[in-house]
Amino acid sequence: MKNGLAASVLAGLTACLLFASCEPPDLEHPAPEFDPQTVAAAVLEVLDTQVEAWNEGDIEGFMAGYLRSGELRFTSGNEVRHGWRETLERYRQTYPDRAAMGTLAFEELDVRVLSEHVAMVFGRFRLTRESDEPTGLFTLLVEQHGERWLIVADHTSS
Repeated sequence: MKNGLAASVLAGLTACLLFASCEPPDLEHPAPEFDPQTVAAAVLEVLDTQVEAWNEGDIEGFMAGYLRSGELRFTSGNEVRHGWRETLERYRQTYPDRAAMGTLAFEELDVRVLSEHVAMVFGRFRLTRESDEPTGLFTLLVEQHGERWLIVADHTSS
């Protein structure tokens, strides 16, 4: 019985010492709240950079907006591709030259900020080419990786 009491007292003292050594939260300098408008602006900047690269004929520059990883998921044309390289190859096959690439515009953009590190974008793409003007809808999942915002999932339909 004495050993059980001693163990309980020792556990209680240990707990008191642990809690006493913890520092209270810094109430004078709370963590800054994130600004959804700043997140949305950063995401839109990624898309603007993609449009610029595309319209210069730079598919790799366009792909800089995507997570360069096997974790990237790209869905289009009833197919799912996994990985940055596979997505790049799909773009190269589908758009082999400037005439096929046309001029890209993103329209009807709606950025939904889900957290300080994640956003979803709904929108429409439009390619203006000499012989046609294909258009379609897309949904993007965009995440912050370090200082960069990158597309981690893209579902595009036309």
